[in-house]
Amino acid sequence: MTRKKKKIYKKKGRVIKDLTRNIFKILNENSDKFYNYKQIAGKLGIVDTDGKTQVLKKLAELTATKKIKEVERGKYQINEDRKYSLGTLDITSNGNGYFISDDYEHDIFVPNINLGKGLQGDIVRAYVYKKRRSNKLEADVVEVLERAKTEFVGVLQMSKNFGFVLPDSNKMYADIFISQNKLNGAEHGDKVQATITDWPEKSKNPFGKIAKVLGKPGDHNTEMHSILLEYDLPYEFPTEVEEEAQALPIEITKDEISKRRDMRGDLTFTIDPKDAKDFDDALSFKKLENGNYEIGIHIADVSHYLQQDTILDKEAYDRATSVYLVDRVVPMLPEMLSNGVCSLRPNEEKLTFSAVFEINEKAQIVNQWFGRTVTYSDQRFAYEEAQSIIENCKLSDDIQSYTMPLETSIIDAEYEVAPEIVEATLKLDKLAKILRKKRMKQGAISFDRVEVKFNLNEEADPVGVYFKEAKDANKLIEEFMLLANRKVAEFIGKAKGGKPSNKTFIYRVHDEPDVEKLASLQNIISKFGYKIDTNTRESTSDSLNKLLSDVHGKAESNMIETLTIRTMSKAVYTTQNIGHYGLAFDYYSHFTSPIRRYPDVMTHRLLQHYLDSGNSAKQDVYEEKCKHSSKREELASKAERDSIKYMQVKYMQDHKDEIFDGVITGVTEWGVYVEITKNKCEGMVRIRDIKSDYYIFDEDQYAVVGQSTKHMYQLGDDVKVQVKKTDLERKHLDFNLVED
Repeated sequence: MTRKKKKIYKKKGRVIKDLTRNIFKILNENSDKFYNYKQIAGKLGIVDTDGKTQVLKKLAELTATKKIKEVERGKYQINEDRKYSLGTLDITSNGNGYFISDDYEHDIFVPNINLGKGLQGDIVRAYVYKKRRSNKLEADVVEVLERAKTEFVGVLQMSKNFGFVLPDSNKMYADIFISQNKLNGAEHGDKVQATITDWPEKSKNPFGKIAKVLGKPGDHNTEMHSILLEYDLPYEFPTEVEEEAQALPIEITKDEISKRRDMRGDLTFTIDPKDAKDFDDALSFKKLENGNYEIGIHIADVSHYLQQDTILDKEAYDRATSVYLVDRVVPMLPEMLSNGVCSLRPNEEKLTFSAVFEINEKAQIVNQWFGRTVTYSDQRFAYEEAQSIIENCKLSDDIQSYTMPLETSIIDAEYEVAPEIVEATLKLDKLAKILRKKRMKQGAISFDRVEVKFNLNEEADPVGVYFKEAKDANKLIEEFMLLANRKVAEFIGKAKGGKPSNKTFIYRVHDEPDVEKLASLQNIISKFGYKIDTNTRESTSDSLNKLLSDVHGKAESNMIETLTIRTMSKAVYTTQNIGHYGLAFDYYSHFTSPIRRYPDVMTHRLLQHYLDSGNSAKQDVYEEKCKHSSKREELASKAERDSIKYMQVKYMQDHKDEIFDGVITGVTEWGVYVEITKNKCEGMVRIRDIKSDYYIFDEDQYAVVGQSTKHMYQLGDDVKVQVKKTDLERKHLDFNLVED
């Protein structure tokens, strides 16, 4: 009995779904063969005359555009004369795109008309060709192979008995059509999550359904949830995950302590942001008889509680990272773990995974030890409190206790800090500065960027903006975390004699900067009187550090720091170690934050596995997990940036009458971007809104130039602006230029 072919087309008069894509699939699978329209129709399960006619017309259309060729009368084949490549799409805010493929050194421009229904991040097949006049390469998407995402957040606009979802993302160029029976209770003006279900051949809009109603645009929680959903980031835990977390045995038994190094008697304390609730790491300090110091870097032993292949572990892996929005943290682990049993809270015994070093006065490592421990934190500091000790106390033979001032104290009262903790803080600060100096000498890049922070009222509205800068206390913690991460990676990654080992491990790697991007950076910064030397690796890192130091505190600092970061490769997780350029380390891993990063959990598991003399783990399994973790980290970063943009727009809504000093941070054919010096809020001045002249974009000079006056607005220029429009849904600011 023969099996019936599945029909993809049934009803007369109906347009066949994905016909172009399916024809390409058939011709690509057997590129050396050719087919007539009846054979193609047969493979697609099309049996009626109307369907076959559509196939015939589509074949004629594809032949006319040379996407396929007619090798004999009525017989068709993929056009191998055309250069087809696989790659991904990166859509710009103006609706065009770029085709990114390993076949080409540079990204290739895709005009909107050539996108072929491809969306941001989609894997596509494209035809690459040279434009006749300019000889520049362009791409034409002929087939969408895999959608990056099908769910989009936006506002529903109703029109009689159907509607369109207008996506928030400026990279989504098509509104989504929603029929009456797919509204799922949504009403006109609602912020929703829509799922694309189909994109008919002759429709310029995809068809979809409402998956979730989020609330009303502008409502604070609605917008925060919208940001998370836009990047496929959950904002609550499934019930079964919470239940499994609550059922975990949390008692620290004598039997468990007997399996670990007991360090509860060592002086131990934490230094974290004052609003932190999860404490990943603690430092212990002990003076040794030989004059050296034993310094322990103690990390929450998350892998003890997070057992592999449990519901809890799967959820943590899927999330892969905690997400830090302006007003909230969306944790990787349920609160019972992240803020409770795993958090190294003061005056509590905790299970930890530790890197313990014997260090001399020159900050040289004399001995090291890695393993599971049990610890007890004697004190919790905020960065501001530790900084107060560093600034107001000095190392001496007779160190006294220190009275923490009321204005710095996180317990809203003065209190005494014991002499031994004062001494430990000062000594750790001294050693950290030596470690940092060594690192910078070896070629590390110093990105001490100013963070934009918001003062929020009870309704989570921004009532003020302030800048947060890393001081000595922040750098103290940073250096010892870097030390632990580096030494753990070396311990596993290096074999005897200094050669790489063959053990599978999780590395955090950072490739060298792109040469062309460095050249472009040089071109821009030269307009401000700066320069970089890219002749050698050493001269590149030295001159980049000098550049970052020279611009610090100046109006153009944020722009140049941002441009410099963009020349850098992205740091990623992988089992293939190539070192970390930015930190100047040959070996580097993430070991110190398992409460908020899943790669650190994997690092703990692998480290214990090798401490127990286990064989090398399966590399392909861990490489896949590394790729997943890197992707989730990227999505979380985008969500965090969007939440900052949202708050900036919300803050500027109340400052529409003010005139601000700003600096031009970007120039495009449609406008100039301006960053307000006082609060780092960035918005756009559209060229059509500059009334003093008719301005045209000059790409070579990074400027727009007035055609009558020849007046120029150039990258880095100081300007004055006033808010023209705030768009919370799109997280966008429009400015008017205040001209002399």
